[in-house]
Amino acid sequence: MIKRVLIVDPNPHAARLLTDIMKGLGSRDIVVQPTEKRALAAAAELEPGIVFTERGGEGLDGESLARALRRSHLNCRRAPIIMVTADATARTILGARDSGVHEFLRKPFTSADLFKRVENVALKPRDWVEAVGYIGPDRRRFNSGEFSGPGKRKADRPATGAGAQAAVKDQAMRILGSALDQFDSDPMQAVRAIREQAVTLKALAMKVSDSRLAVAVGALEVSMANGPPTKATLAAPIGTLLAMHQAAPVARAG
Repeated sequence: MIKRVLIVDPNPHAARLLTDIMKGLGSRDIVVQPTEKRALAAAAELEPGIVFTERGGEGLDGESLARALRRSHLNCRRAPIIMVTADATARTILGARDSGVHEFLRKPFTSADLFKRVENVALKPRDWVEAVGYIGPDRRRFNSGEFSGPGKRKADRPATGAGAQAAVKDQAMRILGSALDQFDSDPMQAVRAIREQAVTLKALAMKVSDSRLAVAVGALEVSMANGPPTKATLAAPIGTLLAMHQAAPVARAG
């Protein structure tokens, strides 16, 4: 069970309910904060294994908190975030998803509802997406618990085998291109996103024994290691990778 828990809620009664349930599930180091600023400071000290946040309140914007944590350099920046709120509309659910929240839970809830969300983030980890415009768990497997249907079930069914490898490669390439395009607007996050995709593509190249991909990724890593990365120095190695990816279907067809 997750031992360190951060609860962010300006309502002391709601925070107490969450605290009691998590203690019942085995958590022992639980910190409660009412505002975004204090929550981020507590996260740096506590390094929580999970974060619960209300969507809004005085001094608190849950979506802003999620984005700030994801963009931080804290060790817990990837910790699961569960948004717990009575404001469960389509707009707020999508807003939570797009801010990097793992799960959405509507108030009032039962201990069983909460346990299901905790179980989801603990036992069903989602791929991490490190881009510029979005940082967080793969949104294609977001679970709000507030809707169901064929579309949701299809999204929750991950690809396997060659299809999964192709999806990983395609997403990494798209993020590389996007990070290069947005480099000037957010160079720090662009570099972080590019590094993450290099790691992903290198692992994929080794897994499928793709020597051309491995060499191209190696060139990108060398470019990033030779002094502070800039858009100019990264353009060529990223361009090579993107060109290879675009040409791959044509090559297979031939």
